[in-house]
Amino acid sequence: MPIYAYRCDECGFAKDVLQKISDPVLTVCLSCGKPTFKKQLTAAGFQLKGTGWYATDFRGGAAPATGAVSAPAEGGAAASDTPAAPAAPSTTSTS
Repeated sequence: MPIYAYRCDECGFAKDVLQKISDPVLTVCLSCGKPTFKKQLTAAGFQLKGTGWYATDFRGGAAPATGAVSAPAEGGAAASDTPAAPAAPSTTSTS
């Protein structure tokens, strides 16, 4: 069963309520009794369990070592943070 967050617009009372999806939405505040109790939009919380999920996939862990490190190209230098100089224009003419 999901947990829904509610908050009263009138008195500010807030409560998390465990409800079935088919249960009606609560509208009457449990604190002040006024019909200003509204369901809030909250982020869903879930856990990935079972085979095929790794603890490092979503926790900001180290990157997998399956070629994530870029190697220099054959016969060339490794990529650097500085851009390469533009090529000089060609001065040969075709007639």
